[in-house]
Amino acid sequence: MTDNTQDSGINPDHRDDAVPFEVNASGEAIAPTENAETVPTPESAAPVQAQPEQTPAAEALPETAPAEPAQPQPQQTQPTVAYATDAFGRPLPADSTAPNYYAPNIAPPAYATANGLPHTPGSGPVRDPAKRRASIALIAALAIGALVGGASGAGVTAFVLSNQSNGVPVNQAQGPSNVVVNNTDSVNQITAVAAKASPSVVTIEAASGNSGGTGSGVVLTADGYVLTNTHVVTLDGAAADATLQVKGNDGKLYAATIVGTDPISDLAVIKLTDAKGLTPIDFADSGKLNVGDTAIAIGAPLGLAGTVTDGIVSALNRSISIASSAAPTTPDTTAPDDQSPFFFDLPNKDGSKSQQGTSNSGSISLSVIQTDAAINPGNSGGALLNAKGELIGINVAIANAGGSSTSASGNIGVGFSIPSNLAKRVSDELIANGKATHGLLGASVTSAASDPKSSTVGALISEVSSGGAAEKAGLKKGDVITNFNGVPITDANDLTAQVRVLAAGDKAELTYVRDGKSITVSVTVGQLAS
Repeated sequence: MTDNTQDSGINPDHRDDAVPFEVNASGEAIAPTENAETVPTPESAAPVQAQPEQTPAAEALPETAPAEPAQPQPQQTQPTVAYATDAFGRPLPADSTAPNYYAPNIAPPAYATANGLPHTPGSGPVRDPAKRRASIALIAALAIGALVGGASGAGVTAFVLSNQSNGVPVNQAQGPSNVVVNNTDSVNQITAVAAKASPSVVTIEAASGNSGGTGSGVVLTADGYVLTNTHVVTLDGAAADATLQVKGNDGKLYAATIVGTDPISDLAVIKLTDAKGLTPIDFADSGKLNVGDTAIAIGAPLGLAGTVTDGIVSALNRSISIASSAAPTTPDTTAPDDQSPFFFDLPNKDGSKSQQGTSNSGSISLSVIQTDAAINPGNSGGALLNAKGELIGINVAIANAGGSSTSASGNIGVGFSIPSNLAKRVSDELIANGKATHGLLGASVTSAASDPKSSTVGALISEVSSGGAAEKAGLKKGDVITNFNGVPITDANDLTAQVRVLAAGDKAELTYVRDGKSITVSVTVGQLAS
């Protein structure tokens, strides 16, 4: 800020070419007029009132009138007056009251107009308010984009500026964004991630007869392929042909059809009707995650679209078994405990808890990311993101401290997401083929801790299927599997979940214990029947 304070109204570096300024009756400095004459001023004198420009003789007097010699004007001086200033160096009125520099002028000067815009003389070039608003939006976008860096900054800029248009055709109009930035000076990492990724998250409403529920999804392609959970589009397995309506982040509504479902991973792909120009989600490599990494969830908990929560990755390679009537019967299935604390569910359209999951008969084993980011019913199918706004998981389930899904009410700080690497593989297969494949070990297993003869934790083989992958790898009844593809195995559920992550025909390194010795072999998994 420039300091305009003058201690005596005199230029301390006085030169002959210095231009004096005027003072008013209160001693306040005012700008000299454009044609003010230069009058030498002694250093001890106060500013001199500038004299108006003399009218040329040819215009002021007739030719017959003799020209009078110009008389020098007596020099006008005023005593030096000290006056008080405020904290910014601006003079205070004589009565010492604090002026209101932000109030409008009582008698504003006449206004000129340029292109229909008001303009104050001497205030600089006319600026279009719309352009100024766009500049502010750009600054805000860059402030947000700087937090995530790289190409994501450009994405945030486009996101913010897309809502600054002065008018678009009705069929191109965008609805309000769910990401609100009121103070661009205090945007943080979560704001940046939400601004970048929210356009890629949608809300899904499924209805069948008198039943209905709300879930979430993430955009895979610009023309409307969306990834979500099987239990979202099937109403937790209760409907095979539910009617789907999808609401985009911009407020647009779409009808949608199911492309394919995969109950084993609880993933599904749907296709929006007549969609174009959507913003696909960016995938991260979930295999590079660390415990403690930032985790940000976006979805529609309890039907509240565009909700953003944050936390950390609190565990990796967590195995959970969830009751699901949409799951097929498989030879490797490990049935969940009746009091399993893990569940997924959909809220009803009025926000109340759905009871659709109370009659499930099957189960699925999932290897998941655990997070303390708040996840509630309705977040299912939504995005779990890293600090760059990239997808690290598809939110799928939450834990319940009560021990039964029927009594669960919401988030307790333990939520689960399907890793992005598995979600990417399954979604690609569903789009290409309408179904996805999963590995099959060909062995019945139980928890080694339940066997009094076992001296180690792991998955105890109780039976080996003839001609299956386990038999071909040399495994036998009584072996305890302790590691699969680099992931520690503590029970049967761990093993089943890790085998299902693989596609049919994939290879894995398997470690087992026999007669007190640890042995590692390579196994090529079979294909789980759909």
